[in-house]
Parts: sequence; C-alpha cells; structure tokens
Amino acid sequence: MSARDRTVSTPGTWTWPQVAALVVGAVYTIVGIAGFFVTGFDGFAAHTGDELLGFEVNPLHNLVHLAIGVAGLALARSLALARTYGWALAVGYGAALVYGLFAIGETWDFLAVNAADNWLHAVSAAVGLAIALGPVQAAVGGRTTRV
Repeated sequence: MSARDRTVSTPGTWTWPQVAALVVGAVYTIVGIAGFFVTGFDGFAAHTGDELLGFEVNPLHNLVHLAIGVAGLALARSLALARTYGWALAVGYGAALVYGLFAIGETWDFLAVNAADNWLHAVSAAVGLAIALGPVQAAVGGRTTRV
C-alpha cells in the first residue's frame, strides 16, 4: 500500500474512487432520510407496501440505507478507505442480492425487498467492485504511475 493510499486527501486531490464513494454515500444518505418521510417509524421490519421511487422500503431498510450512506461519506477521506468502502458495498450488496432473490414475497423478508431492489443491489455491488478494484493514476515525481 503506497503512502497515497493511506493519506487523507484534500478535496482538490481526491481520486475517482474517493469521489465515487462520496457520491454513493451521499445518495444513500439522502435515500435513507427520504425513506422515513415515506414510511415513518411504524412497522419497523414489516412489509408496509410503502415505496420510494419504485423501491419497497420499511424503517429497517431506511436505517440500512442511512448507515451505508454515512459510511461512504466517512470513508471517502482516503483512497484506502474508499477502496474498503467499495469492498463493503460489493460484499454487502452481493449478499443483499442473493437474499432478495429468495426473499421476495416471503413472510420472513424483514427488509421488504422487491425486484427493483434486486436490480439496485446488483448495480451497487458492481459499483463497489469498481471502487475497490479500479485503477488510479497518480503523479509521482513528475511521472504518472498506477496506484
């Protein structure tokens, strides 16, 4: 791991994985907050039938979105942390996709997922992989190198 990976960056020197982690974190934070305007706090882990932009949500689902969003905002500070966030997205949303493939329509589906959620989980896992594994070009001593 290079020194650049560990260094907390100033916003003007951020790499694209850091910016991506920040954007994904901001989107999920907004979605988590907006979800509470749709669901309130009743039926915490129940199928409420409430939807936000076609995605079924419940208060627990909103809290998960909020936690993922805040993590992205916090971990965008350095390349290494942004890549860690990318791995967390890839693994977490990969697991959520598998969960959703079996859980839709089941009484034990505590996150209240629907088909739209499954597509979003697949895209979020792919974005996480891109953040975790994507190449980064950095200027080092007057030459460009892969970090």
